[in-house]
Amino acid sequence: MSTVPISHDWVGETWDWPLQHNDGVVKVLNTKEKFEVGLDVQFFRPNEIEVKVANNEVLISCHHETRTDTHGTVTREIHRAYKLPSDVDVNTLKSHLNARGTLNISAEKKK
Repeated sequence: MSTVPISHDWVGETWDWPLQHNDGVVKVLNTKEKFEVGLDVQFFRPNEIEVKVANNEVLISCHHETRTDTHGTVTREIHRAYKLPSDVDVNTLKSHLNARGTLNISAEKKK
């Protein structure tokens, strides 16, 4: 299993996760040239997100440590796995977290 480094534009101090909306896949693009998936992870910090590749799958884990707020304590954690198409070159896999909280994972297709 290998870890994919995450580049990011994130500059916020704290994020929280809106459990009531925008939880899930933003987009999946699979063309002749590239494969790309986008996830809404807007309320996790870059250091709380891990992207790995194992057995032809991209594994995404997001985890908040337990925090106390005005309503009590909360721990948040999500895991996603995407099977990569057989023509994806896993050596080109990249991930990027943009300022709006979308994690884009992309790879080129095999030549």
